[in-house]
Amino acid sequence: MRILEKIDTHPVYVEPFHVDFTGRIFMGVLGNHLLNAAGNHSQRRGWGIGALNESHHTWVLSRLSIEMMDMPRQYEHVEIKTWVESVIRLFTNRNFSILRPDGTPCGYARSIWAMIDMETRRPCDLLSLYEGDILNYVVSEEENVCPIEGHGRFRFRDAQLVRTLDTYYSDVDINGHINSIKYIEHILDVFPRDLFLNGIRRFEIAYKAESYMGDRLSFYLQTISDAEYDVEVRKNVSDEAPGEVVCQAKVRFN
Repeated sequence: MRILEKIDTHPVYVEPFHVDFTGRIFMGVLGNHLLNAAGNHSQRRGWGIGALNESHHTWVLSRLSIEMMDMPRQYEHVEIKTWVESVIRLFTNRNFSILRPDGTPCGYARSIWAMIDMETRRPCDLLSLYEGDILNYVVSEEENVCPIEGHGRFRFRDAQLVRTLDTYYSDVDINGHINSIKYIEHILDVFPRDLFLNGIRRFEIAYKAESYMGDRLSFYLQTISDAEYDVEVRKNVSDEAPGEVVCQAKVRFN
């Protein structure tokens, strides 16, 4: 199969109601476009949610790292290209490029996905499903480059509680748990307005556990520098228990 047949292009038009006060697209909206591009790519190759649900499987996002040189702005047209970089039994690595019409890159993204059994909620062996068909769509790093660093590690030592919130109907997705993009939006809400004036350079998030409607989320902030912060989100913290970590994120501002 030719490389071009393994890569999909997802067009994006930046609507006025999808930008923040600086005129740049919201990181959460961009994240949704990335996930839509991934979903469409999988669907066209027989690995979409609809087909998988028939056998009680679904995709779950494990890691997402987005690095932007220049955020798309109001009324801009951009395109997202996406491809599978590798498959390692329980996980698949998917990359993205965000390009202007002339091919100039706005940014790139890396992601890691797992497929889980919807009843047991446990990961499945990707190489044993559909006779390993997913390997037919792999595009190696040598064939198509994603020039941003991989996913980092998180070390929380002195994080401070800065916010708590309850979860409701609008936080929940088709899989029945809190939507992965909702975490991004809630995390960015802990920062003051002035940090967004020059935009976000890099956002990365690691999903650790599921949370559900009715769970109470607590947000812990750790300052790395004037432009870099780590955030840990725990669910159902109490005086008796520290709660369970549901995700960890790093935000680097310009």
